Amino acid sequence: MRQRTGQKGEEEAYFYLRGLGYLIVARNFRSPRCRGEIDLIGWDKDVLCFVEVKTRTSHYVKSAEAAVDHHKRHELALVAREYLRKLPSSCQWRCDIVSVYCDGPDARPRFELFRNASLAA
Repeated sequence: MRQRTGQKGEEEAYFYLRGLGYLIVARNFRSPRCRGEIDLIGWDKDVLCFVEVKTRTSHYVKSAEAAVDHHKRHELALVAREYLRKLPSSCQWRCDIVSVYCDGPDARPRFELFRNASLAA
């Protein structure tokens, strides 16, 4: 159930970011060199964005963005570095977090976007 909720949230976040003008270039990016994955990678104008998506069915337990803990931030940083190895060193980049709240099967999801989220914990 949690995995299905997460997949639905990532799909909703993909379309949400596209609606904001992001050009998504990768989904569920993994590197053979390190653990973890980046949910979405896309360009917001001339800035490459590594996007972590967190989906919740309720606001009451723990906010979605709070679930990006020290361990997850460390994994994201390592995988982002691997992706950046293929690009010029002058490439501007940042990490974003998208919180997706799905209150019910027929309810429209709500989104919160945290641009330039710190990977330091």
